[in-house]
Amino acid sequence: MLDITRLRVIDAVARHGSVTAAAKELHYSQPSVSHHLARLETEAGAQLLQKVGRGIRLTLTGQLLADRAAEILGRIDAAEAEVSAHVGLTAGRVRMAGFSSAIGSLIPAAVAALATRHPGLEISLIDTHPIEAMQLLRAGKIDLAVIFRYEETEPEPAGVRLHYLLDDPLYLLSTVPAETLSDFRDSTWIAGCDRCRSHLVAQCAEEGFEPRIAYASDDMVVMQALVAAGLGVTTIPGLALRAHRADGVLVHELPQSPRRIYAVTYGDPPDPPATAALLAALTEAASG
Repeated sequence: MLDITRLRVIDAVARHGSVTAAAKELHYSQPSVSHHLARLETEAGAQLLQKVGRGIRLTLTGQLLADRAAEILGRIDAAEAEVSAHVGLTAGRVRMAGFSSAIGSLIPAAVAALATRHPGLEISLIDTHPIEAMQLLRAGKIDLAVIFRYEETEPEPAGVRLHYLLDDPLYLLSTVPAETLSDFRDSTWIAGCDRCRSHLVAQCAEEGFEPRIAYASDDMVVMQALVAAGLGVTTIPGLALRAHRADGVLVHELPQSPRRIYAVTYGDPPDPPATAALLAALTEAASG
């Protein structure tokens, strides 16, 4: 059976890339770290590290074990938080990740409501893309993620539970009147994140053209500023417009299917009390 202490050792070595740095983080001596690694290789029945010059690197098996160790340790940390939360919502923590336009519109109201109802809770928030948020969730680094999905988005991995919040319609932004994407088939386009960019390209393809993308930004404020300056046109979701709307920009709602916004949790129900309270606050904010 793999020892939890040794999993913490290989996780630290993988993150830092050296025994010395791992020992410093864990407050162990270097010989102690080397001993744990040797014992872990015996337990795993495989070579986990290789010497490279004066340093070391993980073998493929070692990297696989380190990745799983990070996930296991994250779930253990999350379990400790869940057990603490079961004594009540007067203490404990709840950790969330979300994407920028949700953080600029939907999430603040939910977090504020949760803080008012349960002032003893420690609430933390990370601004990141849905893919990275899902990785953090599965690794036990957060308790809940707010993500968006398009119709063509691949299904989430096993163990993930989606909680529907709202539909987020798509808008066309320009400085001249228009009704469809094809009205700007010869225009310069501004694209968002990789996921949004691929969605834009797919939508334009449905209308028979390929957009000429000259600018790209993950910042919805920047995208609107470029449109307002007459440098191009773009599409933008409703949550981003709720968070910020630039002067001089014309907005037209598109008939294309909206993206859907979900809160996501991991593992079997029921959710821990703090996570369930956050989920309820998000649902309430989405319906408001």
